[in-house]
Amino acid sequence: MNVRALAAKAIFDVLEKGVSLSVALPEQQQHLDNGKDKALMAEVCYGVMRQLPQLDKCISDCLAKPFKGKQRIVYQLLLVGCYQLYFTRIPAHAAISETAEACRQLKFDGLVKVVNGVLRNIQRNNAPLSTEADTLRYNTPAWFIKRLQQAYPEQWQHIIEQSHQRPPMWLRNNQLSQSRDAYLATLAEQDVVASKGTSTDAILLESPKDVNQLPGFMDGAASVQDGAAQWAATLLAPENGELILDACAAPGGKTCHILEHAPQAQIVAVDFDEKRLARVQQNLDRLNLKAQVIHGDAANINAWWQGERFDRILLDAPCSATGVIRRHPDIKWLRKNNDIAELAILQQQIFDHCWQWLKPGGTLLYATCSILPEENSQQVSAFLSRTPDAQLVPIIQQQNAQDIGWQILPGQDNMDGFYYARLIKAL
Repeated sequence: MNVRALAAKAIFDVLEKGVSLSVALPEQQQHLDNGKDKALMAEVCYGVMRQLPQLDKCISDCLAKPFKGKQRIVYQLLLVGCYQLYFTRIPAHAAISETAEACRQLKFDGLVKVVNGVLRNIQRNNAPLSTEADTLRYNTPAWFIKRLQQAYPEQWQHIIEQSHQRPPMWLRNNQLSQSRDAYLATLAEQDVVASKGTSTDAILLESPKDVNQLPGFMDGAASVQDGAAQWAATLLAPENGELILDACAAPGGKTCHILEHAPQAQIVAVDFDEKRLARVQQNLDRLNLKAQVIHGDAANINAWWQGERFDRILLDAPCSATGVIRRHPDIKWLRKNNDIAELAILQQQIFDHCWQWLKPGGTLLYATCSILPEENSQQVSAFLSRTPDAQLVPIIQQQNAQDIGWQILPGQDNMDGFYYARLIKAL
């Protein structure tokens, strides 16, 4: 199958089956051998997710009746074709002919003329994409716009704008291998332009690179991790000899970073998703680090842990992931408004249970990649009100010492949206 047909299949899996693009895209890319084709497919799939409402209206206006059932994949194919016409430099005739050919490859020969006609009509009209409603203007679902307006009345438009930017590539220097300055020098020798981030190990690349082309990467010199996520190990402040729980640990970036800071700590990395736990072990192996990796529920530690209580706990809670939309634009369409309340309940359950397993005097770092107060400051505030032995410790990076935790917004210092709150258990 050609790139357009495979892209339509990936988009179909996301929009019709609820599969994340980070799963659907590689599944279809494996059918391509050419690196440029894989890159084009990624560009198209991510682009469609970013611009979905405008593309949807553009196509719907050209159709006499909507596609239903199995024919929905032809609609996804039209999204692919429309995106090419508006957002790529591919010549229109090539984009249309290749998309029509993809329709044949998807075994919908009877709809080839429809695909061809719709795309030619769009090309002829050459009309600007609609911005007549906020959902179209911001390519963002109405429920999410409303929540942002309530939480950030002066910043919501900037947050959406930043969430539509293409994300930069961040590296985490492995301080067990070399200093950050030494690795920056090594990158410079390879003509890789990079700069320091705000946290101790963070390195921002001027442009993304294939990790196989990064010096020492496969030997553990560095890892790929957003600058915001790298604050977790620093704020947790692990020490050698401590027993530390990384709750909800997959895919393991923070587990490894904790060990890079405290290689003699005893780390227990647990996650509910057994498939994603394999990634934790792969990351540990590449960096030559050791942790106890367990398949289990962080809301039911008693079921899989009979050891002592923990000196420190990193609770990177399941969340809406609304802070990382620039990396995963499909989140806008996979998340629903009522998911937020359900996630807040789950977060509360894990929060309360993990606290029981923290030693007196111990530290719990609550973290999410969300920007919604219900999952962040409101969640921590409610926890503090029902937990007499919990004390919030302000984080230096907070704009205001009175804030409940540190909210990083998308694009701040080129980082993803993230939230941290540090709590200490009374002796």
